[in-house]
Amino acid sequence: MEAMIEIQSLTKRFGLFTAVDNVSFSVPRGEVLGFLGPNGAGKSTTMRMIVGFLRPTSGTARIGGHDILRQSIKAKAMMGYMPEGAPSYPDMMPRAFLNFAATIRGLRGAEKRKAIDSAIAKLGLEPVLNQPIETLSKGFRRRVGVAQAILHDPPVLILDEPTDGLDPNQKHQVRTLIREMAPEKAVIISTHILEEVNAVCDRAIIIDHGKIVADGTPSALESRSKFHNAVTISVTADAAAEAEKVLKSLPQVARVETGHKLDGLQDYLLFPKDGAPIVTEVGDLARERGWRVEELYAERGRLDEVFRNLTIGDAVAMGRREKGKRART
Repeated sequence: MEAMIEIQSLTKRFGLFTAVDNVSFSVPRGEVLGFLGPNGAGKSTTMRMIVGFLRPTSGTARIGGHDILRQSIKAKAMMGYMPEGAPSYPDMMPRAFLNFAATIRGLRGAEKRKAIDSAIAKLGLEPVLNQPIETLSKGFRRRVGVAQAILHDPPVLILDEPTDGLDPNQKHQVRTLIREMAPEKAVIISTHILEEVNAVCDRAIIIDHGKIVADGTPSALESRSKFHNAVTISVTADAAAEAEKVLKSLPQVARVETGHKLDGLQDYLLFPKDGAPIVTEVGDLARERGWRVEELYAERGRLDEVFRNLTIGDAVAMGRREKGKRART
């Protein structure tokens, strides 16, 4: 597939501090990439370098084949960008702000009016068109920011926290819009909202301390979780004693955790050996034993656990090593 965004060895230092450290990746047309990381990981700094707002210490980015440093005007013309916080002119009203943004993008006459009306409709801005932007809720300010980014129908979209501050209905609306546009565009969404990944992203990159620590599809990342293919089974209390003993004896099961006991039901969480699927074996066993099963399901994995392991695991391990060193001295 055609790579619309190509990032090569991007590095940004502020004095002795390295905010982004040799980051490289590409995004083809038709892909939505989730760019994840904890606060301070380097997400927004990377985005600002990609769009040309911040000059890298080394490395570069190409947008549609145009180098952001040497061909900045051509590269920027191919992008729609919503920065962190969706900054705008607070005393302007949304329509006036979009008219201003469309003019800067080179839109004129009927083409400009059509683009503005389309963006307003797609983001549901009709109720707030006559209010100054500074009076809008955080969610509506975000939507105004997304509207200005899509005005000129760019082939590349860079959106920094596009659904932050939106209520569930607004999030659904923006995510649906992104999915509808995605087949014809390359999209990067910077976010710390992990549900965004499964909701709208084809692929995710996790960055920590300025470095990429994971890159893969949501399902591939979830498969790195200890809960990948783990099975929850809920049986009636009369079967619980036998169930716990028998479930622990299954050769494919590495560990069984006893969960809640409520309303005459007992939950068990079974962890498979090497992440292998075991839900069929567990279901077959329950039928053979005649247990009354109220619930039986397998997990894909938990992205939040993978995220924590990748972004705080090294720090925790380092702290333990340092503590061990002090104890030995």
